[in-house]
Amino acid sequence: MPSLLNRLGAEFFGTFWLVLGGCGSAVLAAAFPDVGIGLLGVALAFGLTVLTMAFAIGHISGCHLNPAVSLGLWAGGRFPAKDLIPYIATQVLGGIAAGAVLYLIASGKTGFDVMAGFACNGYADHSPGGYALLSCLVTEVVMTFMFLFVIMGSTDKRAPAGLAPIAIGLCLTLIHLISIPVTNTSVNPARSTGVAVFVGDWAIGQLWLFWAAPIIGALLGGFIYRWLGKE
Repeated sequence: MPSLLNRLGAEFFGTFWLVLGGCGSAVLAAAFPDVGIGLLGVALAFGLTVLTMAFAIGHISGCHLNPAVSLGLWAGGRFPAKDLIPYIATQVLGGIAAGAVLYLIASGKTGFDVMAGFACNGYADHSPGGYALLSCLVTEVVMTFMFLFVIMGSTDKRAPAGLAPIAIGLCLTLIHLISIPVTNTSVNPARSTGVAVFVGDWAIGQLWLFWAAPIIGALLGGFIYRWLGKE
């Protein structure tokens, strides 16, 4: 197994790519004149970041890229508790580094306003579709639960070998297709934190939900798959 330092390095760059690729597509390309990629494109971009990194670093760090995933894999008996804090801290730092690069790029455009959203997650007045707190809470818990369920199942030693990155990437794409209108889709506290720190204000005030709900969903997903999948 690679050293902890090597695994943390892989998690840093992997999470950096997820936030830069996913949030970058939302900030820079979603509404670009005439050729904007829209909701479908942003959803695909998030899925592609995970798919590409799963192939690139899955054999080094497991390609978690997400504090909720690390906790869910621990709940599922796939990850040691002693590595949780280093993994989670590194994922958050990778997300913030990506947010900084995205801010540097986006602020080069005349009229850029970080307070307009910057791909942040939100509920109530800051939900893209105006969904209430309870709707957003349920969405994030359920979507993260299903994400962990797919991760656990597709990486099970009894699953078809080599196909897990595809299943996981497509699952994240589907999750975004469902939930972008509700919360702008988090299912990942590092992704949420990486852009929220540059908006501050309401984005920081609502960030608690996008830590609590994904973690609850991930723990449930890990525990339940562990029970269902036991031999």
